[in-house]
Amino acid sequence: MLSLSEENYLKAIYHLGKFGAVSVSTSAVAQQMETKASSVTDMIKKLSEKDLVSYRKYQGAKLTNEGRKIAASVVRKHRLWEVFLVEHLNFSWDEVHDVAEQLEHIKSEKLINQLDAFLEFPTHDPHGDPIPDKDGQIKKTEKVLLAQIQESEVCMCIGVKDTSKDFLKYLDKHRIALGTSFKVLSKESFDESMIIEVNDKPLSISKTVSNNLYVKLSE
Repeated sequence: MLSLSEENYLKAIYHLGKFGAVSVSTSAVAQQMETKASSVTDMIKKLSEKDLVSYRKYQGAKLTNEGRKIAASVVRKHRLWEVFLVEHLNFSWDEVHDVAEQLEHIKSEKLINQLDAFLEFPTHDPHGDPIPDKDGQIKKTEKVLLAQIQESEVCMCIGVKDTSKDFLKYLDKHRIALGTSFKVLSKESFDESMIIEVNDKPLSISKTVSNNLYVKLSE
């Protein structure tokens, strides 16, 4: 049985390495985990001995098939709990991450499968991130950043890149959520800010905001 710390490292490598498909540097993992590179190296060696990570000096770390399976399971639990907290316990989307960080380490596979069924097998969490199924597979969604949308185009919010409390509260303040429609009214070439129409009102947003909202073009 793996420790919470070991599961967290596998999850970090999974996220940084595009669902575990590519190698990631120890410095990138250190930044993600907010720890020293030497601590990362020690943990990666430990995970390598358990055949969960493939590691080569100067080439970085990559999850093995078993490591990817475990990481996807942790991510699945985290995102299912987020859905449950929002839909059934009245948590807001800026409150669920820290709670789900604790719940994601529950080991009962039966509990998680029952939770998945109870929630009617959701494919995305409250922030628009895809939920791996019980086999670790992810349903991919075509999405672009709002910053890439051209003037006069209409699109719909389907996810957030920045899931920090401050950003999510900013979106709540302006009544922006998953499913909200936008129309790009104008784009400023100088600072890449834009004016969008949201909830039938114009709103000026910065480059930072448009680079942290995932959207899809309306049909």
